[in-house]
Amino acid sequence: MHNIKDKQLIKHFSYINGSWHSSETNIDVLNPATGELVASVSNAGVVETEMAVKAAKKALKAWSNKPANERAKLMRTWFDLMMANQDDLGRILTLEQGKPLAEAKGEIAYGAAFIEWFAEEGKRVYGDTIPAPANDKRIIVIKQPIGVVAAITPWNFPNAMIARKAAAALAAGCTFVVRPATQTPLSALAMAELAERAGIPAGVFNVVVGSDAKAMGKVLTEHPDVAKFTFTGSTAVGKALISQCASTVKKVSMELGGNAPFIVFDDADIDAAVRGALASKYRNAGQTCVCTNRIFVQQGVLTEFTEKFVKAVQTLSVGNGLSAGVTIGPMISVEAVTEVANLVEKSVQAGAKVVLGGQQGCDSTSANQNFYQPTVLTSVTNDMPIAQNEIFGPVSPIIAFEEEAQAISMANDTEFGLAAYFYARDIGRIWRVAEGLEYGMVGINEGIISNAAAPFGGVKQSGNGREGSKYGLDDYLEIKYLCMGGLDK
Repeated sequence: MHNIKDKQLIKHFSYINGSWHSSETNIDVLNPATGELVASVSNAGVVETEMAVKAAKKALKAWSNKPANERAKLMRTWFDLMMANQDDLGRILTLEQGKPLAEAKGEIAYGAAFIEWFAEEGKRVYGDTIPAPANDKRIIVIKQPIGVVAAITPWNFPNAMIARKAAAALAAGCTFVVRPATQTPLSALAMAELAERAGIPAGVFNVVVGSDAKAMGKVLTEHPDVAKFTFTGSTAVGKALISQCASTVKKVSMELGGNAPFIVFDDADIDAAVRGALASKYRNAGQTCVCTNRIFVQQGVLTEFTEKFVKAVQTLSVGNGLSAGVTIGPMISVEAVTEVANLVEKSVQAGAKVVLGGQQGCDSTSANQNFYQPTVLTSVTNDMPIAQNEIFGPVSPIIAFEEEAQAISMANDTEFGLAAYFYARDIGRIWRVAEGLEYGMVGINEGIISNAAAPFGGVKQSGNGREGSKYGLDDYLEIKYLCMGGLDK
């Protein structure tokens, strides 16, 4: 397994109630860079999903009654184990997902940071007292864990998307069931192995791997014992899952699609803006929901920014994520490549110009079909397919604008509202633009904005709820109002 030191981290079965469960059929996990078989994982289904929910329900009372500091100690051990095994976990992640090894190791640290953060934040679930309307009454507010949490997570961050959901849930006193993406189940199962080593009790953290997404999703969204459902993925799928949750009126949190604008004003530090755009756009080959999707550049600095940005993109190295010096790995599948190529082709037909890239393939590997060259388009308008759709690939469309208000209007001209970025130095402009952008997160002179202490989430059709920070913990808690009367005697 490509120099993985701890072979016990490679698991082939779903993890339910503290045990590993096999099934009659398997799912093949393929390396997107080479097409080679990485591992085969048992293909679970509805029966195993229901078992996991039942186990989580059974474990809930003991886990929620455990003092917060005891939960924190177990979670801290889990964090320590993840960081101690960062190299192996990163290598597993690269093998199944494709991103460069250095980036994969960064994801492991990023995911573990949520476990560390929420382990501590769980000790600070504070209640409240409210002045009562009469002297014989007292009003008290307490917060309690919502219950069993079910999650469905994507392939682009197979460690971190689970960690930031599970960490908040466990810290709040909830138990957790996750169905990871079938393209990348190994990272989730390795997390389960380390959770078991950390002493997380059976039934508290469960991972069910299966290809029948519709049937398994139906269990997780409609089962009466699931109190909260959380999903990261496309807006279209998120809408369907929200609808299914309505039958049992579950609490839901959704982190859905994005169409992030990156605005460069004429007073910006252009070199810093180029670095920020490069980091925001091409991380994970452009396959993140907060990746820059549209680059708006004010006319006065358009030529300077474009020339410097193209030169910076030319330095990126495409190839197998395990190879030294590679900064852009493969896309997850040939279908994903085809979708990106189609967006580029349709936009070129509408008048866009390819000034760099625009081709499928990679010279450093024999399996070229999952690669797409880092691409820059100019002469783009905001109504072209490349600007109106989430690209989810390594393509940068550059769109010119004249005035500040025009940039804000074009940036907001989308159903999405997850992340936005802009570069400027005028303090008045910074406040106007930051408040005018209809997005849940705004990076100001910064292209990388995610961290455990900050609330991650969007507005409009990019979802609801927040992950990370003290606000993220509230999504796993219920508020209970206690009215105490008869105190006048």
